[in-house]
Amino acid sequence: MTKQRKHIKVTYSTLGSPDPLLHEYFEEDVAALKANLGKTYKMLINGDWVEGDGAFEHRSPINTDWLLGLFPRASDHQVNQAVAAAKAAFPAWRATPWRERCDLLGKVADLISERLFEISAAVSLEIGKNRLEAIGDVEETADLIRYCVDAMRDNAGFDRQLLSESDQHFNRSLLKPYGVWGVIGPFNFPAALTGGPTGAALIAGNTVVLKPAAEGSLTACLIAQCVTDAGLPAGVFNLALGGDEPGMALTANLDLAGLTFTGSYEVGMSLIQSFSTAAGYYRPVIAEMGGKNPTIVSAKADLDKAALGVMRSAFGLTGQKCSACSRVYVDAAVKDDFLRKLVDLAANVQVGDPTDADTYMGPIISESAYQAYRRYIDELDAGKVLTGGWASRRLAPTEGKGYFVAPTVVTDLPDDHRLWQHEMFAPIVAVRGVEGPEEAMRLANGVALGLTAGFYSEDPTEVEWFLDNIEAGVLYVNRATGATTGAWPGYQSFGGWKGSTGSNKAAGSWYYLQQYMREQSHTIVGG
Repeated sequence: MTKQRKHIKVTYSTLGSPDPLLHEYFEEDVAALKANLGKTYKMLINGDWVEGDGAFEHRSPINTDWLLGLFPRASDHQVNQAVAAAKAAFPAWRATPWRERCDLLGKVADLISERLFEISAAVSLEIGKNRLEAIGDVEETADLIRYCVDAMRDNAGFDRQLLSESDQHFNRSLLKPYGVWGVIGPFNFPAALTGGPTGAALIAGNTVVLKPAAEGSLTACLIAQCVTDAGLPAGVFNLALGGDEPGMALTANLDLAGLTFTGSYEVGMSLIQSFSTAAGYYRPVIAEMGGKNPTIVSAKADLDKAALGVMRSAFGLTGQKCSACSRVYVDAAVKDDFLRKLVDLAANVQVGDPTDADTYMGPIISESAYQAYRRYIDELDAGKVLTGGWASRRLAPTEGKGYFVAPTVVTDLPDDHRLWQHEMFAPIVAVRGVEGPEEAMRLANGVALGLTAGFYSEDPTEVEWFLDNIEAGVLYVNRATGATTGAWPGYQSFGGWKGSTGSNKAAGSWYYLQQYMREQSHTIVGG
């Protein structure tokens, strides 16, 4: 959009009561994008926008009649070209003073913020995020980059003097970039979880090849345009598009020095085992591998707050967040009251076109995800579905041409039911009564994943007990805006424990950026 707009500072807090202009700007850019559907896009290799080895159609999950565009499919050869370009650009980028790199990435962040509504319109149309979550995804991208810029500046480039034996000795420790860094992003946060790691790798002095999820191709192209418009040299940042094949070609390239992966536990663990040793020495893998996130509701909880927080975290983005709440362990003394409140909230969730202001839950991402949801619903026959599932009305907000499903609450599933352990990525939450906090904690910790967890109690002693015993990396207590979801750079760090992580370090914290660098010690003797 070319006309002047008021700057709107966006955080999760301001999204709670957004400026009316936010809606106006978003709707203008959605309309502009819809007026230009079906365009042909290119990917970025060595500073040039290039075609691929054929192209694929990218359609909206809101309405499959909407062709968002034709996008190039990178061949293995083109992926290797992108890595080669990044490798050739690395020496000069590494030698660029860290302050200059920070300035350039600061420009990238500012451009993302300036194009906030254009990019968030793309996120909403291609992923199915409601407007506020789409806007949050994009602005979080800019803030993740800014957070890493600030970390580099606050630590003076991570170059520190050590103790010296005499005035003839100079000792120091410094962190240096690895080389070519690969970023493989997920569909559910197509801006933040591609742009954030890309920014961190670039600020640290690495060059980057980004391979986003195919479903997030349009968002990735718009982020890539911000990177090139900021003036980064050719080859420093490269974008390869397509499905799984380009990702496999990228991770198989031995010139890749490090990798950031966000996705499933199965793929992430496979990459940690294979990528990290394939070159004959250790190569770092920063992996975030999902969650099976519990909420514990005490008998001393504010049940209205607990029900609202669980609803928001279970059904936001149609349950397709690694931080989504899919398990609730509630004290048996208050289970029935809690369930009545949760079911009432779930039954009133507005499902529809996520670009509409009143919609909370848009479609699930794809036909395969829709079919997976149907299989999960069939498996819930082992318990009692209280709302949603097949008992709900047939959801067809776009005349049956979108992948719309119902927010679902189930109780009384057997303890050995697989859906207590399996990350569904669907709007289904299972609720189980417990006889006390110890049983709740045992069940909450009894999974391989440990990303986020929530707790509701008005008793400070119980709160401290929860914080001391839960096995997860991101904890929320008495949070109505989201029982297990809603981290923002600088406010909450975001990273998991156990099978949810490959590094045990969190994004948006003091320890994240250093993962993109390796330490070197210098001792210089003489005048």
